[in-house]
Amino acid sequence: MADEKQILYVQTSDSPERQYSPLVLAQTAKAMDLDPIVYFLGMGLKMLRPGVADDIKMGTFPSVGDMLRQTMEMGIPVHVCEASKQMLGWENVELIDGVKVVGAGTLNDLALDSGATMWF
Repeated sequence: MADEKQILYVQTSDSPERQYSPLVLAQTAKAMDLDPIVYFLGMGLKMLRPGVADDIKMGTFPSVGDMLRQTMEMGIPVHVCEASKQMLGWENVELIDGVKVVGAGTLNDLALDSGATMWF
């Protein structure tokens, strides 16, 4: 049975303007006493290389790097797809501290267990 308090936010894009929504929504969900999880898949992994997200800042928002750090500091898990790492040829790539590399089956389990799933 799905956990109605759990919301899964899946980031598939490396497009700068698409980085903020899942992080803002996950932080908002946490403030609402919900259980958000952020999962990076496909090209979205490019944001998780050290320094990359720090160079993206739009409008009056903090940098995407600052948003990622704040998200993890709030206790929101950030998962990274192992298969996507392999697709990008990143078997030995360095990623930002605090992310957890998980298997592709984890995404299916999280989607089945979550009350809602949103894709970006």
